[in-house]
Amino acid sequence: MSMYSVPANHPLRFTLNNEVHARPCSSLYAPERASHLALKLDAGQKALEREALAALCERYIHPPPAPGADHFSADLGDFRVRWEQHNEFSTYTFLIQGPFENPFVETALGMVPDDWLQSLPGELMVGLHAAIVKMGEEGADLDEISPLFADNTLVGAEVSGGAAQAFTDFRIHADGFSRLLMVDRHLRSRQAGRLLQRLFEIEVYRMMALLAFPTARKLLPELNDADQRLLKITTAMSQSDSDEAELLDDLTSLASRIEHSQSSTQFRLSASQAYYRLVGRRIDDLREQRITGIQTFREFMDRRLEPAMSTCAAVERRQTMLSKRIARTSQLLRTRVEITLERQNQALLESMDRRARLQLRLQETVEGLSVAAITYYAASLVGYLAKAGKAMGWAVKPELVIGVSIPIIAGLVAAGVRSIRRMVEKSQ
Repeated sequence: MSMYSVPANHPLRFTLNNEVHARPCSSLYAPERASHLALKLDAGQKALEREALAALCERYIHPPPAPGADHFSADLGDFRVRWEQHNEFSTYTFLIQGPFENPFVETALGMVPDDWLQSLPGELMVGLHAAIVKMGEEGADLDEISPLFADNTLVGAEVSGGAAQAFTDFRIHADGFSRLLMVDRHLRSRQAGRLLQRLFEIEVYRMMALLAFPTARKLLPELNDADQRLLKITTAMSQSDSDEAELLDDLTSLASRIEHSQSSTQFRLSASQAYYRLVGRRIDDLREQRITGIQTFREFMDRRLEPAMSTCAAVERRQTMLSKRIARTSQLLRTRVEITLERQNQALLESMDRRARLQLRLQETVEGLSVAAITYYAASLVGYLAKAGKAMGWAVKPELVIGVSIPIIAGLVAAGVRSIRRMVEKSQ
């Protein structure tokens, strides 16, 4: 109980604080054997592995993992087990403390029930047998340990500031497992546990990083083909007689193809870079010192892993750049189509304007003819009236009356037509 009066705790305060203390490394004492499994799982299989862990605990009369836990450690008597669940995979480490003759024949996994191992869900990504042996400051004799690795080329170094040596060949042997040997010069128990965990993680993260390499190699021909199609489209765009609508359809199809490819592979390619960075950090944590005559872990990764990761990174960048180029080309093509449409619309408007002017002239002509016709008929009526007046004895000359009335009638009719036209224009 706190003796201070402080504000209420954030709901996640203790969870976040305890997160940095989660998954503590085991305390190890040479001689020790370990077997490490990394299984790639989907969401459904993660629930099944909890059931498998509970069944193992029930068999050895041990409390199962807490609901929702993502790590678990237990001493089951015959062996110790450590389980960790990650985003894409889960790891199992089985440990046995005590003397042995050949750690890669008398393995820790040999003490685990075989039927239970077969019940584990997921696909095996890493299977690794490891051993910790105690030696003096002189360390291991390479000629003596080489047969443990079938005389393959060794990779190793002095690690943890010279407190230990670590050796492997990064190969899968006839039993389906890789091999790792740690030579304890003067390691502390927790230090030994951290070192073994880092070596396991280097192998797991290395394999997870390489998952993207087949995908990247498969994408290369597709990207080359897409690049050539884009080149043809851009070349056709530079020609004046090209069909913009057809080019736009081709470009849209290409864009959807690249977008589908990118969305389906982006996670895997990005994850590979994240795993590769973790490999580098774990190697940094080893604090390697060279052993004359063999490659260090860093040198091996630089020569064997980095080219594959560079390919994955190059494919990811190329995908992104190709997508951007297609977007720019699409924008240019749409701009060209819009300009063409604007020109067509401008020509159409000019044509409509010409027709409107012709209609106006025609209308003015018709109005003039209408004025003449109305004047003619009105003047005729006046003439008939004048003749009727003359017949009645009026002193008028019909011809003179008609002649005088014509300009008056014409002026009045013209004024009336203009007035009607103004009224119609205002109503519009």
